[in-house]
Amino acid sequence: MTTLEFSYSINEHSKSLKPFALRLTKDVDDANDLLQETMLKAYTNRDKFSDGTNLRAWLYTIMKNTFFTRYQRMVRRATFVDSTDNLHYINSGDVSIENRAHSKFAMDDINYCINHLNADYRTPFMMYFKGFKYQEIADDLNLPIGTVKNRIHLARKILKDNLKIYKTN
Repeated sequence: MTTLEFSYSINEHSKSLKPFALRLTKDVDDANDLLQETMLKAYTNRDKFSDGTNLRAWLYTIMKNTFFTRYQRMVRRATFVDSTDNLHYINSGDVSIENRAHSKFAMDDINYCINHLNADYRTPFMMYFKGFKYQEIADDLNLPIGTVKNRIHLARKILKDNLKIYKTN
């Protein structure tokens, strides 16, 4: 195949490569760049193409490999490697470590509020919290079921008011 025939053939296949480039990059400008780079690589490596083989598949392979190489290069560039002697990241503000201090403070406040509830409210509330049914609580405490429901409701309301600082929107 002559250089002119090869150029004409890859130009004909470029129309079918554009949607594939768009699927890979998900951006029109990046797809155009990928297509252009694929065509350039195909043309400069035309001596590696064997006549009688599928030119379209060869072009798709070049495009796919070019995309993966670009992606890997981009990931490597975005990776920060600290080469200082102490082997710690310098100014890595995008990394935060969760130490659970906030949740410990919240749990301490919750336990404090529960412990300071009136015993008439705390006992049925804690039983309900542990998984007892209303009827089981009523039977265990020798109270009417309506009273149990009311006391649990009031305990929850008191806790909600006392712990409103932790309310999320």
